[in-house]
Amino acid sequence: MSLVKQVIETADEELRYLTPGELQMFQGFCKTGERRIRIAQTLMDHEADLVKLGSRRFWQRCPITPSNSGNPRKTASCQRDQGWYIRLIAYCVLAGSEQPLADIGTLGMKEMYRSLGIPLANWAEAVKCLKEETLLLLKDDAAEVAPYFDHILQFLALPGTPYFVSGK
Repeated sequence: MSLVKQVIETADEELRYLTPGELQMFQGFCKTGERRIRIAQTLMDHEADLVKLGSRRFWQRCPITPSNSGNPRKTASCQRDQGWYIRLIAYCVLAGSEQPLADIGTLGMKEMYRSLGIPLANWAEAVKCLKEETLLLLKDDAAEVAPYFDHILQFLALPGTPYFVSGK
């Protein structure tokens, strides 16, 4: 759900017009539209490179993992998921909200990785590596995407979930 949709739905539920502050928020959202589109386009254009570099960084930190076992199917599956999260983050940037990630990306994520035998701590480390590569790529626009990676990491670090297990 975009920021715009959230504000409109809230006002409609309360049977009122938008407040001056909400209208200013719309104005600010529109002013940043070109920047958000440019960032999303950059993520789309560089998804494969981000996944490749993020995986390499992850394997340096955690060399003994299913994604680095020599099984091309496992590697491809892990990298597919990493690309999927880059795409979801691009959606969030466009929407100006973490709602697409919350609605699509984190529902059932823990259960799926647990059922596949992938340690959540390793997945969190892989996300950290993707984040680091993305921030390097985006430089001045890094602050726009960092909170969406942090949303995933916070979700993975809920109580009772180990955050990092080194493969070394």
